[in-house]
Order: sequence, then C-alpha cells, then structure tokens
Amino acid sequence: VQLQASGGGLAQAGGSLRLSCAASGRTFSRYSMGWFRQAPGKEREFVAVIQWTGDISYADSVKGRFAISRDNAKNTVYLQMNGLKPEDTAVYYCAAGSQWKMLLRMSNADEYVYWGQGTLVTVSS
Repeated sequence: VQLQASGGGLAQAGGSLRLSCAASGRTFSRYSMGWFRQAPGKEREFVAVIQWTGDISYADSVKGRFAISRDNAKNTVYLQMNGLKPEDTAVYYCAAGSQWKMLLRMSNADEYVYWGQGTLVTVSS
C-alpha cells in the first residue's frame, strides 16, 4: 500500500484545513487508517484513527475539533481540521495497519505498517 498525503498549508488560528490521504490498490476498505503528527522537536503523536469497520477514535487534544472520515470508493481518508490552534502546527502523516486488523493500540505508531510522506500544517496566531 502506498499512501500520499496532501492538503497541508498555512491557516490562521480558528481556521480550517482538510487533509487527504490517497491510497494505492483495490483493497483500501480492508485497512484501518490513522493520522499522526510531529511538531518540530517533538515526538510523533497520534491524532485519529478510522478502523476498517468504521469505528473512530481521536486524541483528546483534537476531540471536538477534528473529524476523520474515509471514502472507500475513492481509496481516500480525510482529516477535517476545524478550530485550528498554533499548537496544531506539525507535519501530518497518514498511516495504515495490516489488512483486516483492528488497531487496538491505535495510538502506538508500531501498530501501523504503511506510512505516507507527510504534509505540513502551519497555524499562525
């Protein structure tokens, strides 16, 4: 599975951006998909996951502001980011687990097998 993230850019605090992650292949619906982010000088952190079953979970820091979704017909997972804050500034990565696997330790990057290249989100105050 190859993943291509896009949609990053510059936003003002309180603004919105929508990230997309396009996946190769014809079995996209079998993969649980997650978003992580890494700010300068910090470790990569979990943002959100949408399991292949459709179950969704969020990090507490983005709950109520971000929304993850997927379109299996388009092989794409999205991250709608509203109410952006300067602390949301980071490189955002999409990732996929193994086929048919529920990611129980969803915040653990080791659960994910495939990673995209990242897209930079910068939020100005």
